[in-house]
Amino acid sequence: MSRAHAESVIKNIISEIVQECAVRGHVVSETLVAFMVKAVVLDPRNGFNVDRLLTKQDVQKLVELCLEKLMEKCSPSLDTIKMQVYFDMNYTSRCEFLEEIHRVVESMLSPVRREITDSRVKTREELDALYRKIITFVQLSTGMGSLKDDKAVQQATAALQSVFPQMELGAFMVLLKRDKEQQLNELAMLVTGIRLFNKASKKESEETDIHELMPAILNEALPVTSKSIEHELSVSQTLAWKYTAVLEKLTDPDSQPGECDVPVVLLKQALYNIRQHEVLLKMLLADACLCAKHVESLQTELSSQMKLLKETVQSKTAVPTARVFPLFKSLSKLWSGLKDEAELLNILNNIMHNLQPFIASQAKIFSEAYLDGLLEMSEVKTDEQRMTESSGMADVNECIVPAEMKTQEWLLPETTANFNELSLQYNGVCGYTLVNNDGLLLPGNPHIGVFKHKEKLYVFRSKEAALKFASSPSDFIAEVAEKAKHSPELIQLLKLHQQFSRVSPYAEMQPGERLLVKPITKCESGTQTDIHPVETNIVKSYEWNEWELRRKAIKLADLLTKVTHSVQTDLSHMRRENVTQTWLPKNAACQSKKDGESNVPKPQIYLAGLRGQRDGNMVKTNLTRSVDE
Repeated sequence: MSRAHAESVIKNIISEIVQECAVRGHVVSETLVAFMVKAVVLDPRNGFNVDRLLTKQDVQKLVELCLEKLMEKCSPSLDTIKMQVYFDMNYTSRCEFLEEIHRVVESMLSPVRREITDSRVKTREELDALYRKIITFVQLSTGMGSLKDDKAVQQATAALQSVFPQMELGAFMVLLKRDKEQQLNELAMLVTGIRLFNKASKKESEETDIHELMPAILNEALPVTSKSIEHELSVSQTLAWKYTAVLEKLTDPDSQPGECDVPVVLLKQALYNIRQHEVLLKMLLADACLCAKHVESLQTELSSQMKLLKETVQSKTAVPTARVFPLFKSLSKLWSGLKDEAELLNILNNIMHNLQPFIASQAKIFSEAYLDGLLEMSEVKTDEQRMTESSGMADVNECIVPAEMKTQEWLLPETTANFNELSLQYNGVCGYTLVNNDGLLLPGNPHIGVFKHKEKLYVFRSKEAALKFASSPSDFIAEVAEKAKHSPELIQLLKLHQQFSRVSPYAEMQPGERLLVKPITKCESGTQTDIHPVETNIVKSYEWNEWELRRKAIKLADLLTKVTHSVQTDLSHMRRENVTQTWLPKNAACQSKKDGESNVPKPQIYLAGLRGQRDGNMVKTNLTRSVDE
């Protein structure tokens, strides 16, 4: 069977399951169904062979098993998988979140911008309508109040008229479309800066309360989001510690067998569910804390820019635009950054709230009173307490000594740079405890020693667990994979994608749709060596040619018959004393020709008798001075 045909079969199976779920009143995504198909095929209890072609009976059995799992009610395992799929489809990196926020804003501004740049006004009414559209574009860009807020629109109009009066629309209309778009963006930035400055100038004090200039949405989201996530995380961690204590008591191989009616399998599923919720909340909290740091940095910059702008303007009636416009634009960029952080905090808050339904099933099955009854007198230890206890023991005799493990590679904090940033397998969970205690999740302590096996790093809860795992790591790794096949939610929770990515032909089910199965990451690398790492020792006078050596010998022999007359060699020419004498330049002078000048007399000739006489004679009188005078 070709790859294309196999993908077509899997697509048909997924489509059939989605339709059947819809008929039964359950709306499921194709991503969830794809993951469930993979989980059913991987589970050895279902008897599927991934290397064998699926028959019609296999396809029918696969569809029925998937429907059975997807239709389960009050199942912590199914809720965990749904939680993982939801988070994978809705969570991304900070950079991509900001790009999506900008994309949404651009989709809102694009129609208004297109109307403005494509308009061809002819009448006064059309000119007024175009100016109102520019005001709308500016108001949408600034985000300082809605279009229904008359006061906000009036402020935007006044700010726009101060930098772009309506009489300049004629010059705006003759611009190219690209230039129009650029000017619109600049006007929006200038109006934002002006409105922020006007808002800050209403206060008589020199120091402006920066919180009054922040977007309203940020003032609402900033104090709430982090606290909400921290509260949810605290609740989940407390519950996870209780589940861990109960399962540790029930699954300890050295303990006495407890009551037979305790649903250990459901307890493990509930533990996986709440641990997955904890991991996702920690990711959201880290992003929220990063947002808070960015907001603090932007607030500081906004305050300094506002102070600089006030000092520039002060009480002057007129200020050059070249000095204030860049400051207005700077305020606008900082304001936009604060808006982005506010939107990002809202997204994180929404994701946190949308995770709540996925932990409801375990709360219905196991109440706190029931868990307290199972615990009896057992101590509930936090992860920090377990880490502290194992670290205290590591200080005494529980620490791995790499010198004693010559055939194995161990990493310790004292000998490893960036030790706290190491990427640990199983998400920091002890693999030995996971296998030995039938699926119990206990955090490992890196300070005991990090075991490096095939370029992967493993941590353990104790030195004993570390030594037993290191004695046969391949067997334990295979056992962990088997545990994940029986409990598919562990694939995401323990980050086992690479081990199971080879059986995922449906990963390309929908182009552009993200799945839980992530490919093995690769990168291109290169090395470069020095051309001559060892210093060369080349003898330039060496000759390998016999005839060249003979030629040199004849030349030397011929010199013996020559008479030397006053020869100076390269070694001796610097040894004799040399004396030279110079004459100082004598004083000399020369004279050039002098300037001379001459002048000629100005001719003065007068004519008399030209007027008043008809037949009179003209008399010519020459009064020119002689040259000799």
